[in-house]
Amino acid sequence: MKTIGIIPARYASTRLPGKPLKDIGGKPMIQHVYERTLRAKLIDEVIVATDDARIVDAVELFGGTAVMTSVEHPNGTSRAAEVVQNMDVELIINIQGDEPLIKSEMIDELAEVMTRDETLTSATLCYQISEEHFPDPNVVKVVRDRNGFALYFSRSLIPFGRDRENYKVYEHIGVYAYRKSFLLQYIELEDTPLSRAESLEQLKILEHGHRMKVVETQYSYEALSIDTQEDLDRARTIIAGRTGG
Repeated sequence: MKTIGIIPARYASTRLPGKPLKDIGGKPMIQHVYERTLRAKLIDEVIVATDDARIVDAVELFGGTAVMTSVEHPNGTSRAAEVVQNMDVELIINIQGDEPLIKSEMIDELAEVMTRDETLTSATLCYQISEEHFPDPNVVKVVRDRNGFALYFSRSLIPFGRDRENYKVYEHIGVYAYRKSFLLQYIELEDTPLSRAESLEQLKILEHGHRMKVVETQYSYEALSIDTQEDLDRARTIIAGRTGG
């Protein structure tokens, strides 16, 4: 089973233009994501999918592989689908290009569950969070059924937690695994009311009656999606601390 890691990377960003190329510890952000993905043992190939030649040049400069895609894609999932459409691949792991602290072990964790259960068409990750993060709409929460399949994703607090005994809240980690056949089907699905209301594209899967496995990661995780200058500064501090720089 060939497994490919796709990292969608769009140059334009309302809050932080050109963010894939922002320097973090002497490397562009996209390089951190690429190198961490490349370390995953179950990934056969890594490709950056972008709409800008500057990102292609930066990726090729550090020895990576990048593919130019259409500028018309509504999201990274659609961009990833363009890259794999004519490739001989069965499993696609979609890694966000603005997650420079993602762990390669978590990517393997997701690939492994898809490899072990061939009935799964899509999967993603979650981890338990503390109460300080409950009100944050940028922290996407997920609730699952007893078999680990997503019931709902929301920017609001779910579950509500009237009974606080054994109360747990899980944040969704934006790394996705898809069978190629399902990915190509998924991008053709119409947008849905809940996905628009929450601005969460994965809700489209649930609203159209499909299932998504949600695996609780066994690894500690510093959730940091780079959307603002403050996020970027925090990532620089964390990575500088690790390297002693």
